[in-house]
Amino acid sequence: MTGKDILNMMKVKAGFGTSTPETGKGKGKISKHITHGFHLMKGKSAHPMEDYLVSEFKQEKDRELGLFAIFDGHLGHDVASYLQNHLFHNILKQHDFWNETEHAVKRAYIETDEKILEQALELGRGGSTAVTAILIDGQKLVVGNVGDSRAVICEHGKARQLSVDHEPSKEKKSIERRGGFVSNIPGDVPRVDGQLAVARAFGDRSLKMHLSSEPDVFIEEVLHHTEFLILASDGIWKVMSNQEAVDSIRQIKDAQAAAKHLIEEAVSKKSKDDISCIVVRFQ
Repeated sequence: MTGKDILNMMKVKAGFGTSTPETGKGKGKISKHITHGFHLMKGKSAHPMEDYLVSEFKQEKDRELGLFAIFDGHLGHDVASYLQNHLFHNILKQHDFWNETEHAVKRAYIETDEKILEQALELGRGGSTAVTAILIDGQKLVVGNVGDSRAVICEHGKARQLSVDHEPSKEKKSIERRGGFVSNIPGDVPRVDGQLAVARAFGDRSLKMHLSSEPDVFIEEVLHHTEFLILASDGIWKVMSNQEAVDSIRQIKDAQAAAKHLIEEAVSKKSKDDISCIVVRFQ
């Protein structure tokens, strides 16, 4: 297989190849009542699409895993593409994933970032945020994130955020402890060293001394009143609250149609960013 073949395969997996639309859906083989759907839309910027995602079920050691992730790249798509191909593999190969899941996810994020930085010549100077959700046997949900892509769960019609927006203003002290600074220019968002609008990310070699790649990790039981999960890049959250997002798709039973509707809603509210969205329905 040539490098070009591999590249095309990666593009198709992300939904950017000509043979696959930037939308799709599936369901669990064992947990057949659990469905997932995704949709991506290129924003108004001149650069190529920088969002990548994973949305699939797989069998691992007689367990069924739902693997869902949004990777929102910046200054290029190479780091986001690398994460799409490697992050879940790195998480699942941790020796203590099944017993000490939170520690395993945190360690895998940091080890993956170290690999990305080692390959900075190849992967470029850019970076990526990430939000990952691992659904174990349809019953346990493990969510991790760095940056401002978000995971939001709906229970009894109420939205609850399962991720943390890592904003520079919230992490000013730790950034300054590392020798960096947070800019506050009128009319602009706070930025690490006047450049990056998130305080945690993969890659970004030139800023790494002042940035963290340690995720916040949350572990949740999926209960009878858990309706659905949304994973989405910040193109949605810049223009919609968590509750608005939940309300806009609660009546849409098809997960793929729900993900597409959510993106269209964000665009109608003047979102100009690349947007990617995954919806996982538990009922």
